[in-house]
Amino acid sequence: MSRLQQTEGLTDIQEEILKTVRAFVESEILPVATELEHKDEYPTAIVEGLKELGLFGLMIPEEYGGLGESLLTYALCVEEIARGWMSVSGIINTHFIVAYMLLQHGTDEQKQKYLPRMATGDVRGAFSMSEPGCGSDVAAIKTKAVKDGDTYIINGQKMWLTNGGSSNLVAVLVKTDEGQDSVYKSMTTFLVEKEPGFGEVDKGLTVPGKIEKMGYKGVDTTELIFDGYSIGADQILGGVPGKGFYQMMDGVEVGRVNVAARGCGVARRAFELGISYAQQRETFGKKIADHQAVLFRLADMAVKVEAAHELMVKAARKKDSGSRNDFEAGVAKYLASEYCSQVVEDSFRIHGGYGFSKEYEIERLYREAPMLLIGEGTADIQRMIIGRRLLEDYKL
Repeated sequence: MSRLQQTEGLTDIQEEILKTVRAFVESEILPVATELEHKDEYPTAIVEGLKELGLFGLMIPEEYGGLGESLLTYALCVEEIARGWMSVSGIINTHFIVAYMLLQHGTDEQKQKYLPRMATGDVRGAFSMSEPGCGSDVAAIKTKAVKDGDTYIINGQKMWLTNGGSSNLVAVLVKTDEGQDSVYKSMTTFLVEKEPGFGEVDKGLTVPGKIEKMGYKGVDTTELIFDGYSIGADQILGGVPGKGFYQMMDGVEVGRVNVAARGCGVARRAFELGISYAQQRETFGKKIADHQAVLFRLADMAVKVEAAHELMVKAARKKDSGSRNDFEAGVAKYLASEYCSQVVEDSFRIHGGYGFSKEYEIERLYREAPMLLIGEGTADIQRMIIGRRLLEDYKL
């Protein structure tokens, strides 16, 4: 086991879960990740393996058939999975955000309806805030639900849905007519059921197809188009309209811890590849690891891997305590994604010309790391969140 990214104070159960996940990554993910990624092929066998391990129910309480574990346990598992292939961690991330939102904000009926099937992976979650024209400006969404008796009619276009094709339950943020005194109180989260796949997945609901991406392949990223889609008022998360923005932001805090964990996992894998290659490659009569410039680079990489992990763990533990953790999650996500990008590039440099070859794993990591800089809020958004909290805490 690596001496990096060790976590103090874990229970025997947490250690056993991580040991199991680590073994699964070594045997089932790492040997096939690069091949599947190059083919942009959905990792069906890997996902089935995760279902058998119970990971889709990791944070879902035991009363709903899950394992009832903490956000910390989940984040550490994500770190291990992302070390194997970041796309796989993305498949479970959106699922857990929806499960978390249901647990925190759903009605009793909604919890009973969805959580047991989410725990087994039979119901797979995705969530949708972004649109083609709004990006980080969530308040600028235009997709709207208009009340029509006991139902709502939704029209609009959503963007960047991870699991958009493979999921069968999507938490969708739309505009409604409530809360005219505040734009943030005129948004509602609907729980949209659909068939997995592409094309018209329900009447008035279309998933056009996968968006082609530079990296983060395998996992399906899609649009979601509503055209006169009818949905019952009972599918409003929590049963009350106008609370969607706050529900989504609560879920995004969990998502940001996840992205930080992904950054930690990818960075550690890049470090492992770099330090391994540096002990094999020879120049000027000695291993390149023996050249001071490379040795210093490896040291810097290790420091960044370790620092990002510690901040991620702190953010997860803060959320587990029941406390507001937007500051800690923002710090962890910001630093882990930036450091991940830097560590991957350093490993790429250590590989020299071979890093540019698709035969070497670092080429895949080099294309995957940039997604973390923008996923669940860009670096600049994190800096805004961090800065605003600092002004609150240090107000004159």
